Amino acid sequence: MIIDPSLLDATANYKLLIGSILPRAIGWVSTQSKHGIANLAPISFFTAVGRKPPMVSISLQPRSDGRTLKDTFVNIRDTGEFVVNMATLPLAHAMHRSAFEFDPEVDEFSAVGLEKEASIAVAPPRVKAAPISLECKLDRIIPVGDLGDHVVWGEVLRFNVRDDVYLEGGRIDTGALQAVGRLAAEYTLVHNAFTTPLDERLLDSFRGRRAGRLDGHADGYSPIDSKEWSASGATR
Repeated sequence: MIIDPSLLDATANYKLLIGSILPRAIGWVSTQSKHGIANLAPISFFTAVGRKPPMVSISLQPRSDGRTLKDTFVNIRDTGEFVVNMATLPLAHAMHRSAFEFDPEVDEFSAVGLEKEASIAVAPPRVKAAPISLECKLDRIIPVGDLGDHVVWGEVLRFNVRDDVYLEGGRIDTGALQAVGRLAAEYTLVHNAFTTPLDERLLDSFRGRRAGRLDGHADGYSPIDSKEWSASGATR
């Protein structure tokens, strides 16, 4: 199948992107409005972009109405600060609920039942239960296309790493985190690791095998087919 994206609308292109770039790290971003209201939202267009200073980027689309800017973007634009929290399996449902498009005056930590922890170098709070949080200051905002999308770069001012997952030599104990990533409209648990090469018998055992499900849904289910999903990355 050869697909020309110039012949598709934004939603169709978005579906192809999120189904082709797998798995995607989730930047669970906490911000604070200029009026002091805390906001929390998972952003799966998220990655590291620099080392010295350490830099991360998040890409933000408008709300599901296709016009209104997300509170996350407005808060970063207005205050110049944000925190990226790691999403893990015990926090996955709260993270998913924080994708709901709450009104700007709603404190989303309270709305989804999460405890805040004060940050060190920035005003927005971090998720207390998250094993890792990155406190960031705005570096630049890059408009993308003509539909109101933006890429935000942030400089990491502080790494907050829970003591038990910080190893000697400055490494993170990734195997202890139960980190959650994003597939198309679903999530995936990082629950194995490997280095190459792998034994051919093991490779043979995986050929044609589909990913297992943790939620009890039938094989082939996708939230994209439900009314809860939107092409903004938000949950309706």
